[in-house]
Amino acid sequence: MTEERNPCETALHGVLLDVYGIGVLLLGESGTGKSECALDLITRGHRLVADDIVEIVRESDQIVIGRGPARIRHHMEVRGLGIINIRDLFGVAAIRYRKRIELVIQLELWRAEEEYDRLGLEEQSHSILGVPIPMLRIPVTAGRNVAILVEVAARNHLLKLMGVHAARTFAAHLSGWEAGATGGVSDPDLPTHRQEDTE
Repeated sequence: MTEERNPCETALHGVLLDVYGIGVLLLGESGTGKSECALDLITRGHRLVADDIVEIVRESDQIVIGRGPARIRHHMEVRGLGIINIRDLFGVAAIRYRKRIELVIQLELWRAEEEYDRLGLEEQSHSILGVPIPMLRIPVTAGRNVAILVEVAARNHLLKLMGVHAARTFAAHLSGWEAGATGGVSDPDLPTHRQEDTE
């Protein structure tokens, strides 16, 4: 749900965190575990910017900044615990007042009939105030450690910013290997064995 203010400001229902220096905005329907995931990330040393309501301003054609409303800043609502104050519980190192939004993660309840990206080759984006932000869709189901997935997503985003795209490299390597295999060329990354070694 989006609350429009003016062309350069808006507010979204979600959670904004600083994960490895990347501003990660968690979006999703109520009950997908956004706050619980955020709390898990905070206990791992990452920093909360805003929970529940994220106020967003566009500072340039490519930069949007998120922050928490002053009246609820540093607070989180966690089902079963109620309202908690992150700064009081974990100290000032666990919070930030504002952060650039660089990655959007959409948490979705797992649906068997839904198709999810399995290779990471699809590049999706989420537009905020006209600024396209890279987006990932993560299905949520019992037993999945969403906090670890968010951490890995942030690390992988950092690699992409440095020009390292694991999925594309893997796909190119696989295509080259398959082309070589038809010509009788073996994969150089696989160890070679004599037949007697495997008997």
